[in-house]
Amino acid sequence: MEANTNRIVGTYGYMSPEYAGNSMFSIKSDVYSFGVLMLEIVYEEKNRGFVHNEHSNSLIGHAWVLHKEGRSLELVANCLCGSINASQVLRSIHVGLLCVQHRPEDRPPMTSVIMMLGSESPLPLPEKPGFFIEIVTEDATHSSSM
Repeated sequence: MEANTNRIVGTYGYMSPEYAGNSMFSIKSDVYSFGVLMLEIVYEEKNRGFVHNEHSNSLIGHAWVLHKEGRSLELVANCLCGSINASQVLRSIHVGLLCVQHRPEDRPPMTSVIMMLGSESPLPLPEKPGFFIEIVTEDATHSSSM
């Protein structure tokens, strides 16, 4: 079920792209917000106001970059590093990224999210998250043009 609103109400950083941009909300908007919360819990920092100093991404973008590079555990807050179950944390990050995918139809329903978190079955690969902007460095542009 999907609806259209006349006025956007919510907290930036937790709003899905379709709601923030087009005032369209659905059950998948809540899935997006849940995914943001999962990533915030792992990193122990809020998405809103987070800007990574190397690539200027939000927390979601930073998690996506680390995931693509196979370095997701670097997202874990320093105070948690010694007391984590790495496979559970990696799974939580992966499910969080599935929840914040740009297209609502790519996000899993909450019933599936619960099942994914409670099992060890293989997970689908996440697609690019909402509000992620790929930043191309000058070195990458220079080397690709040569």
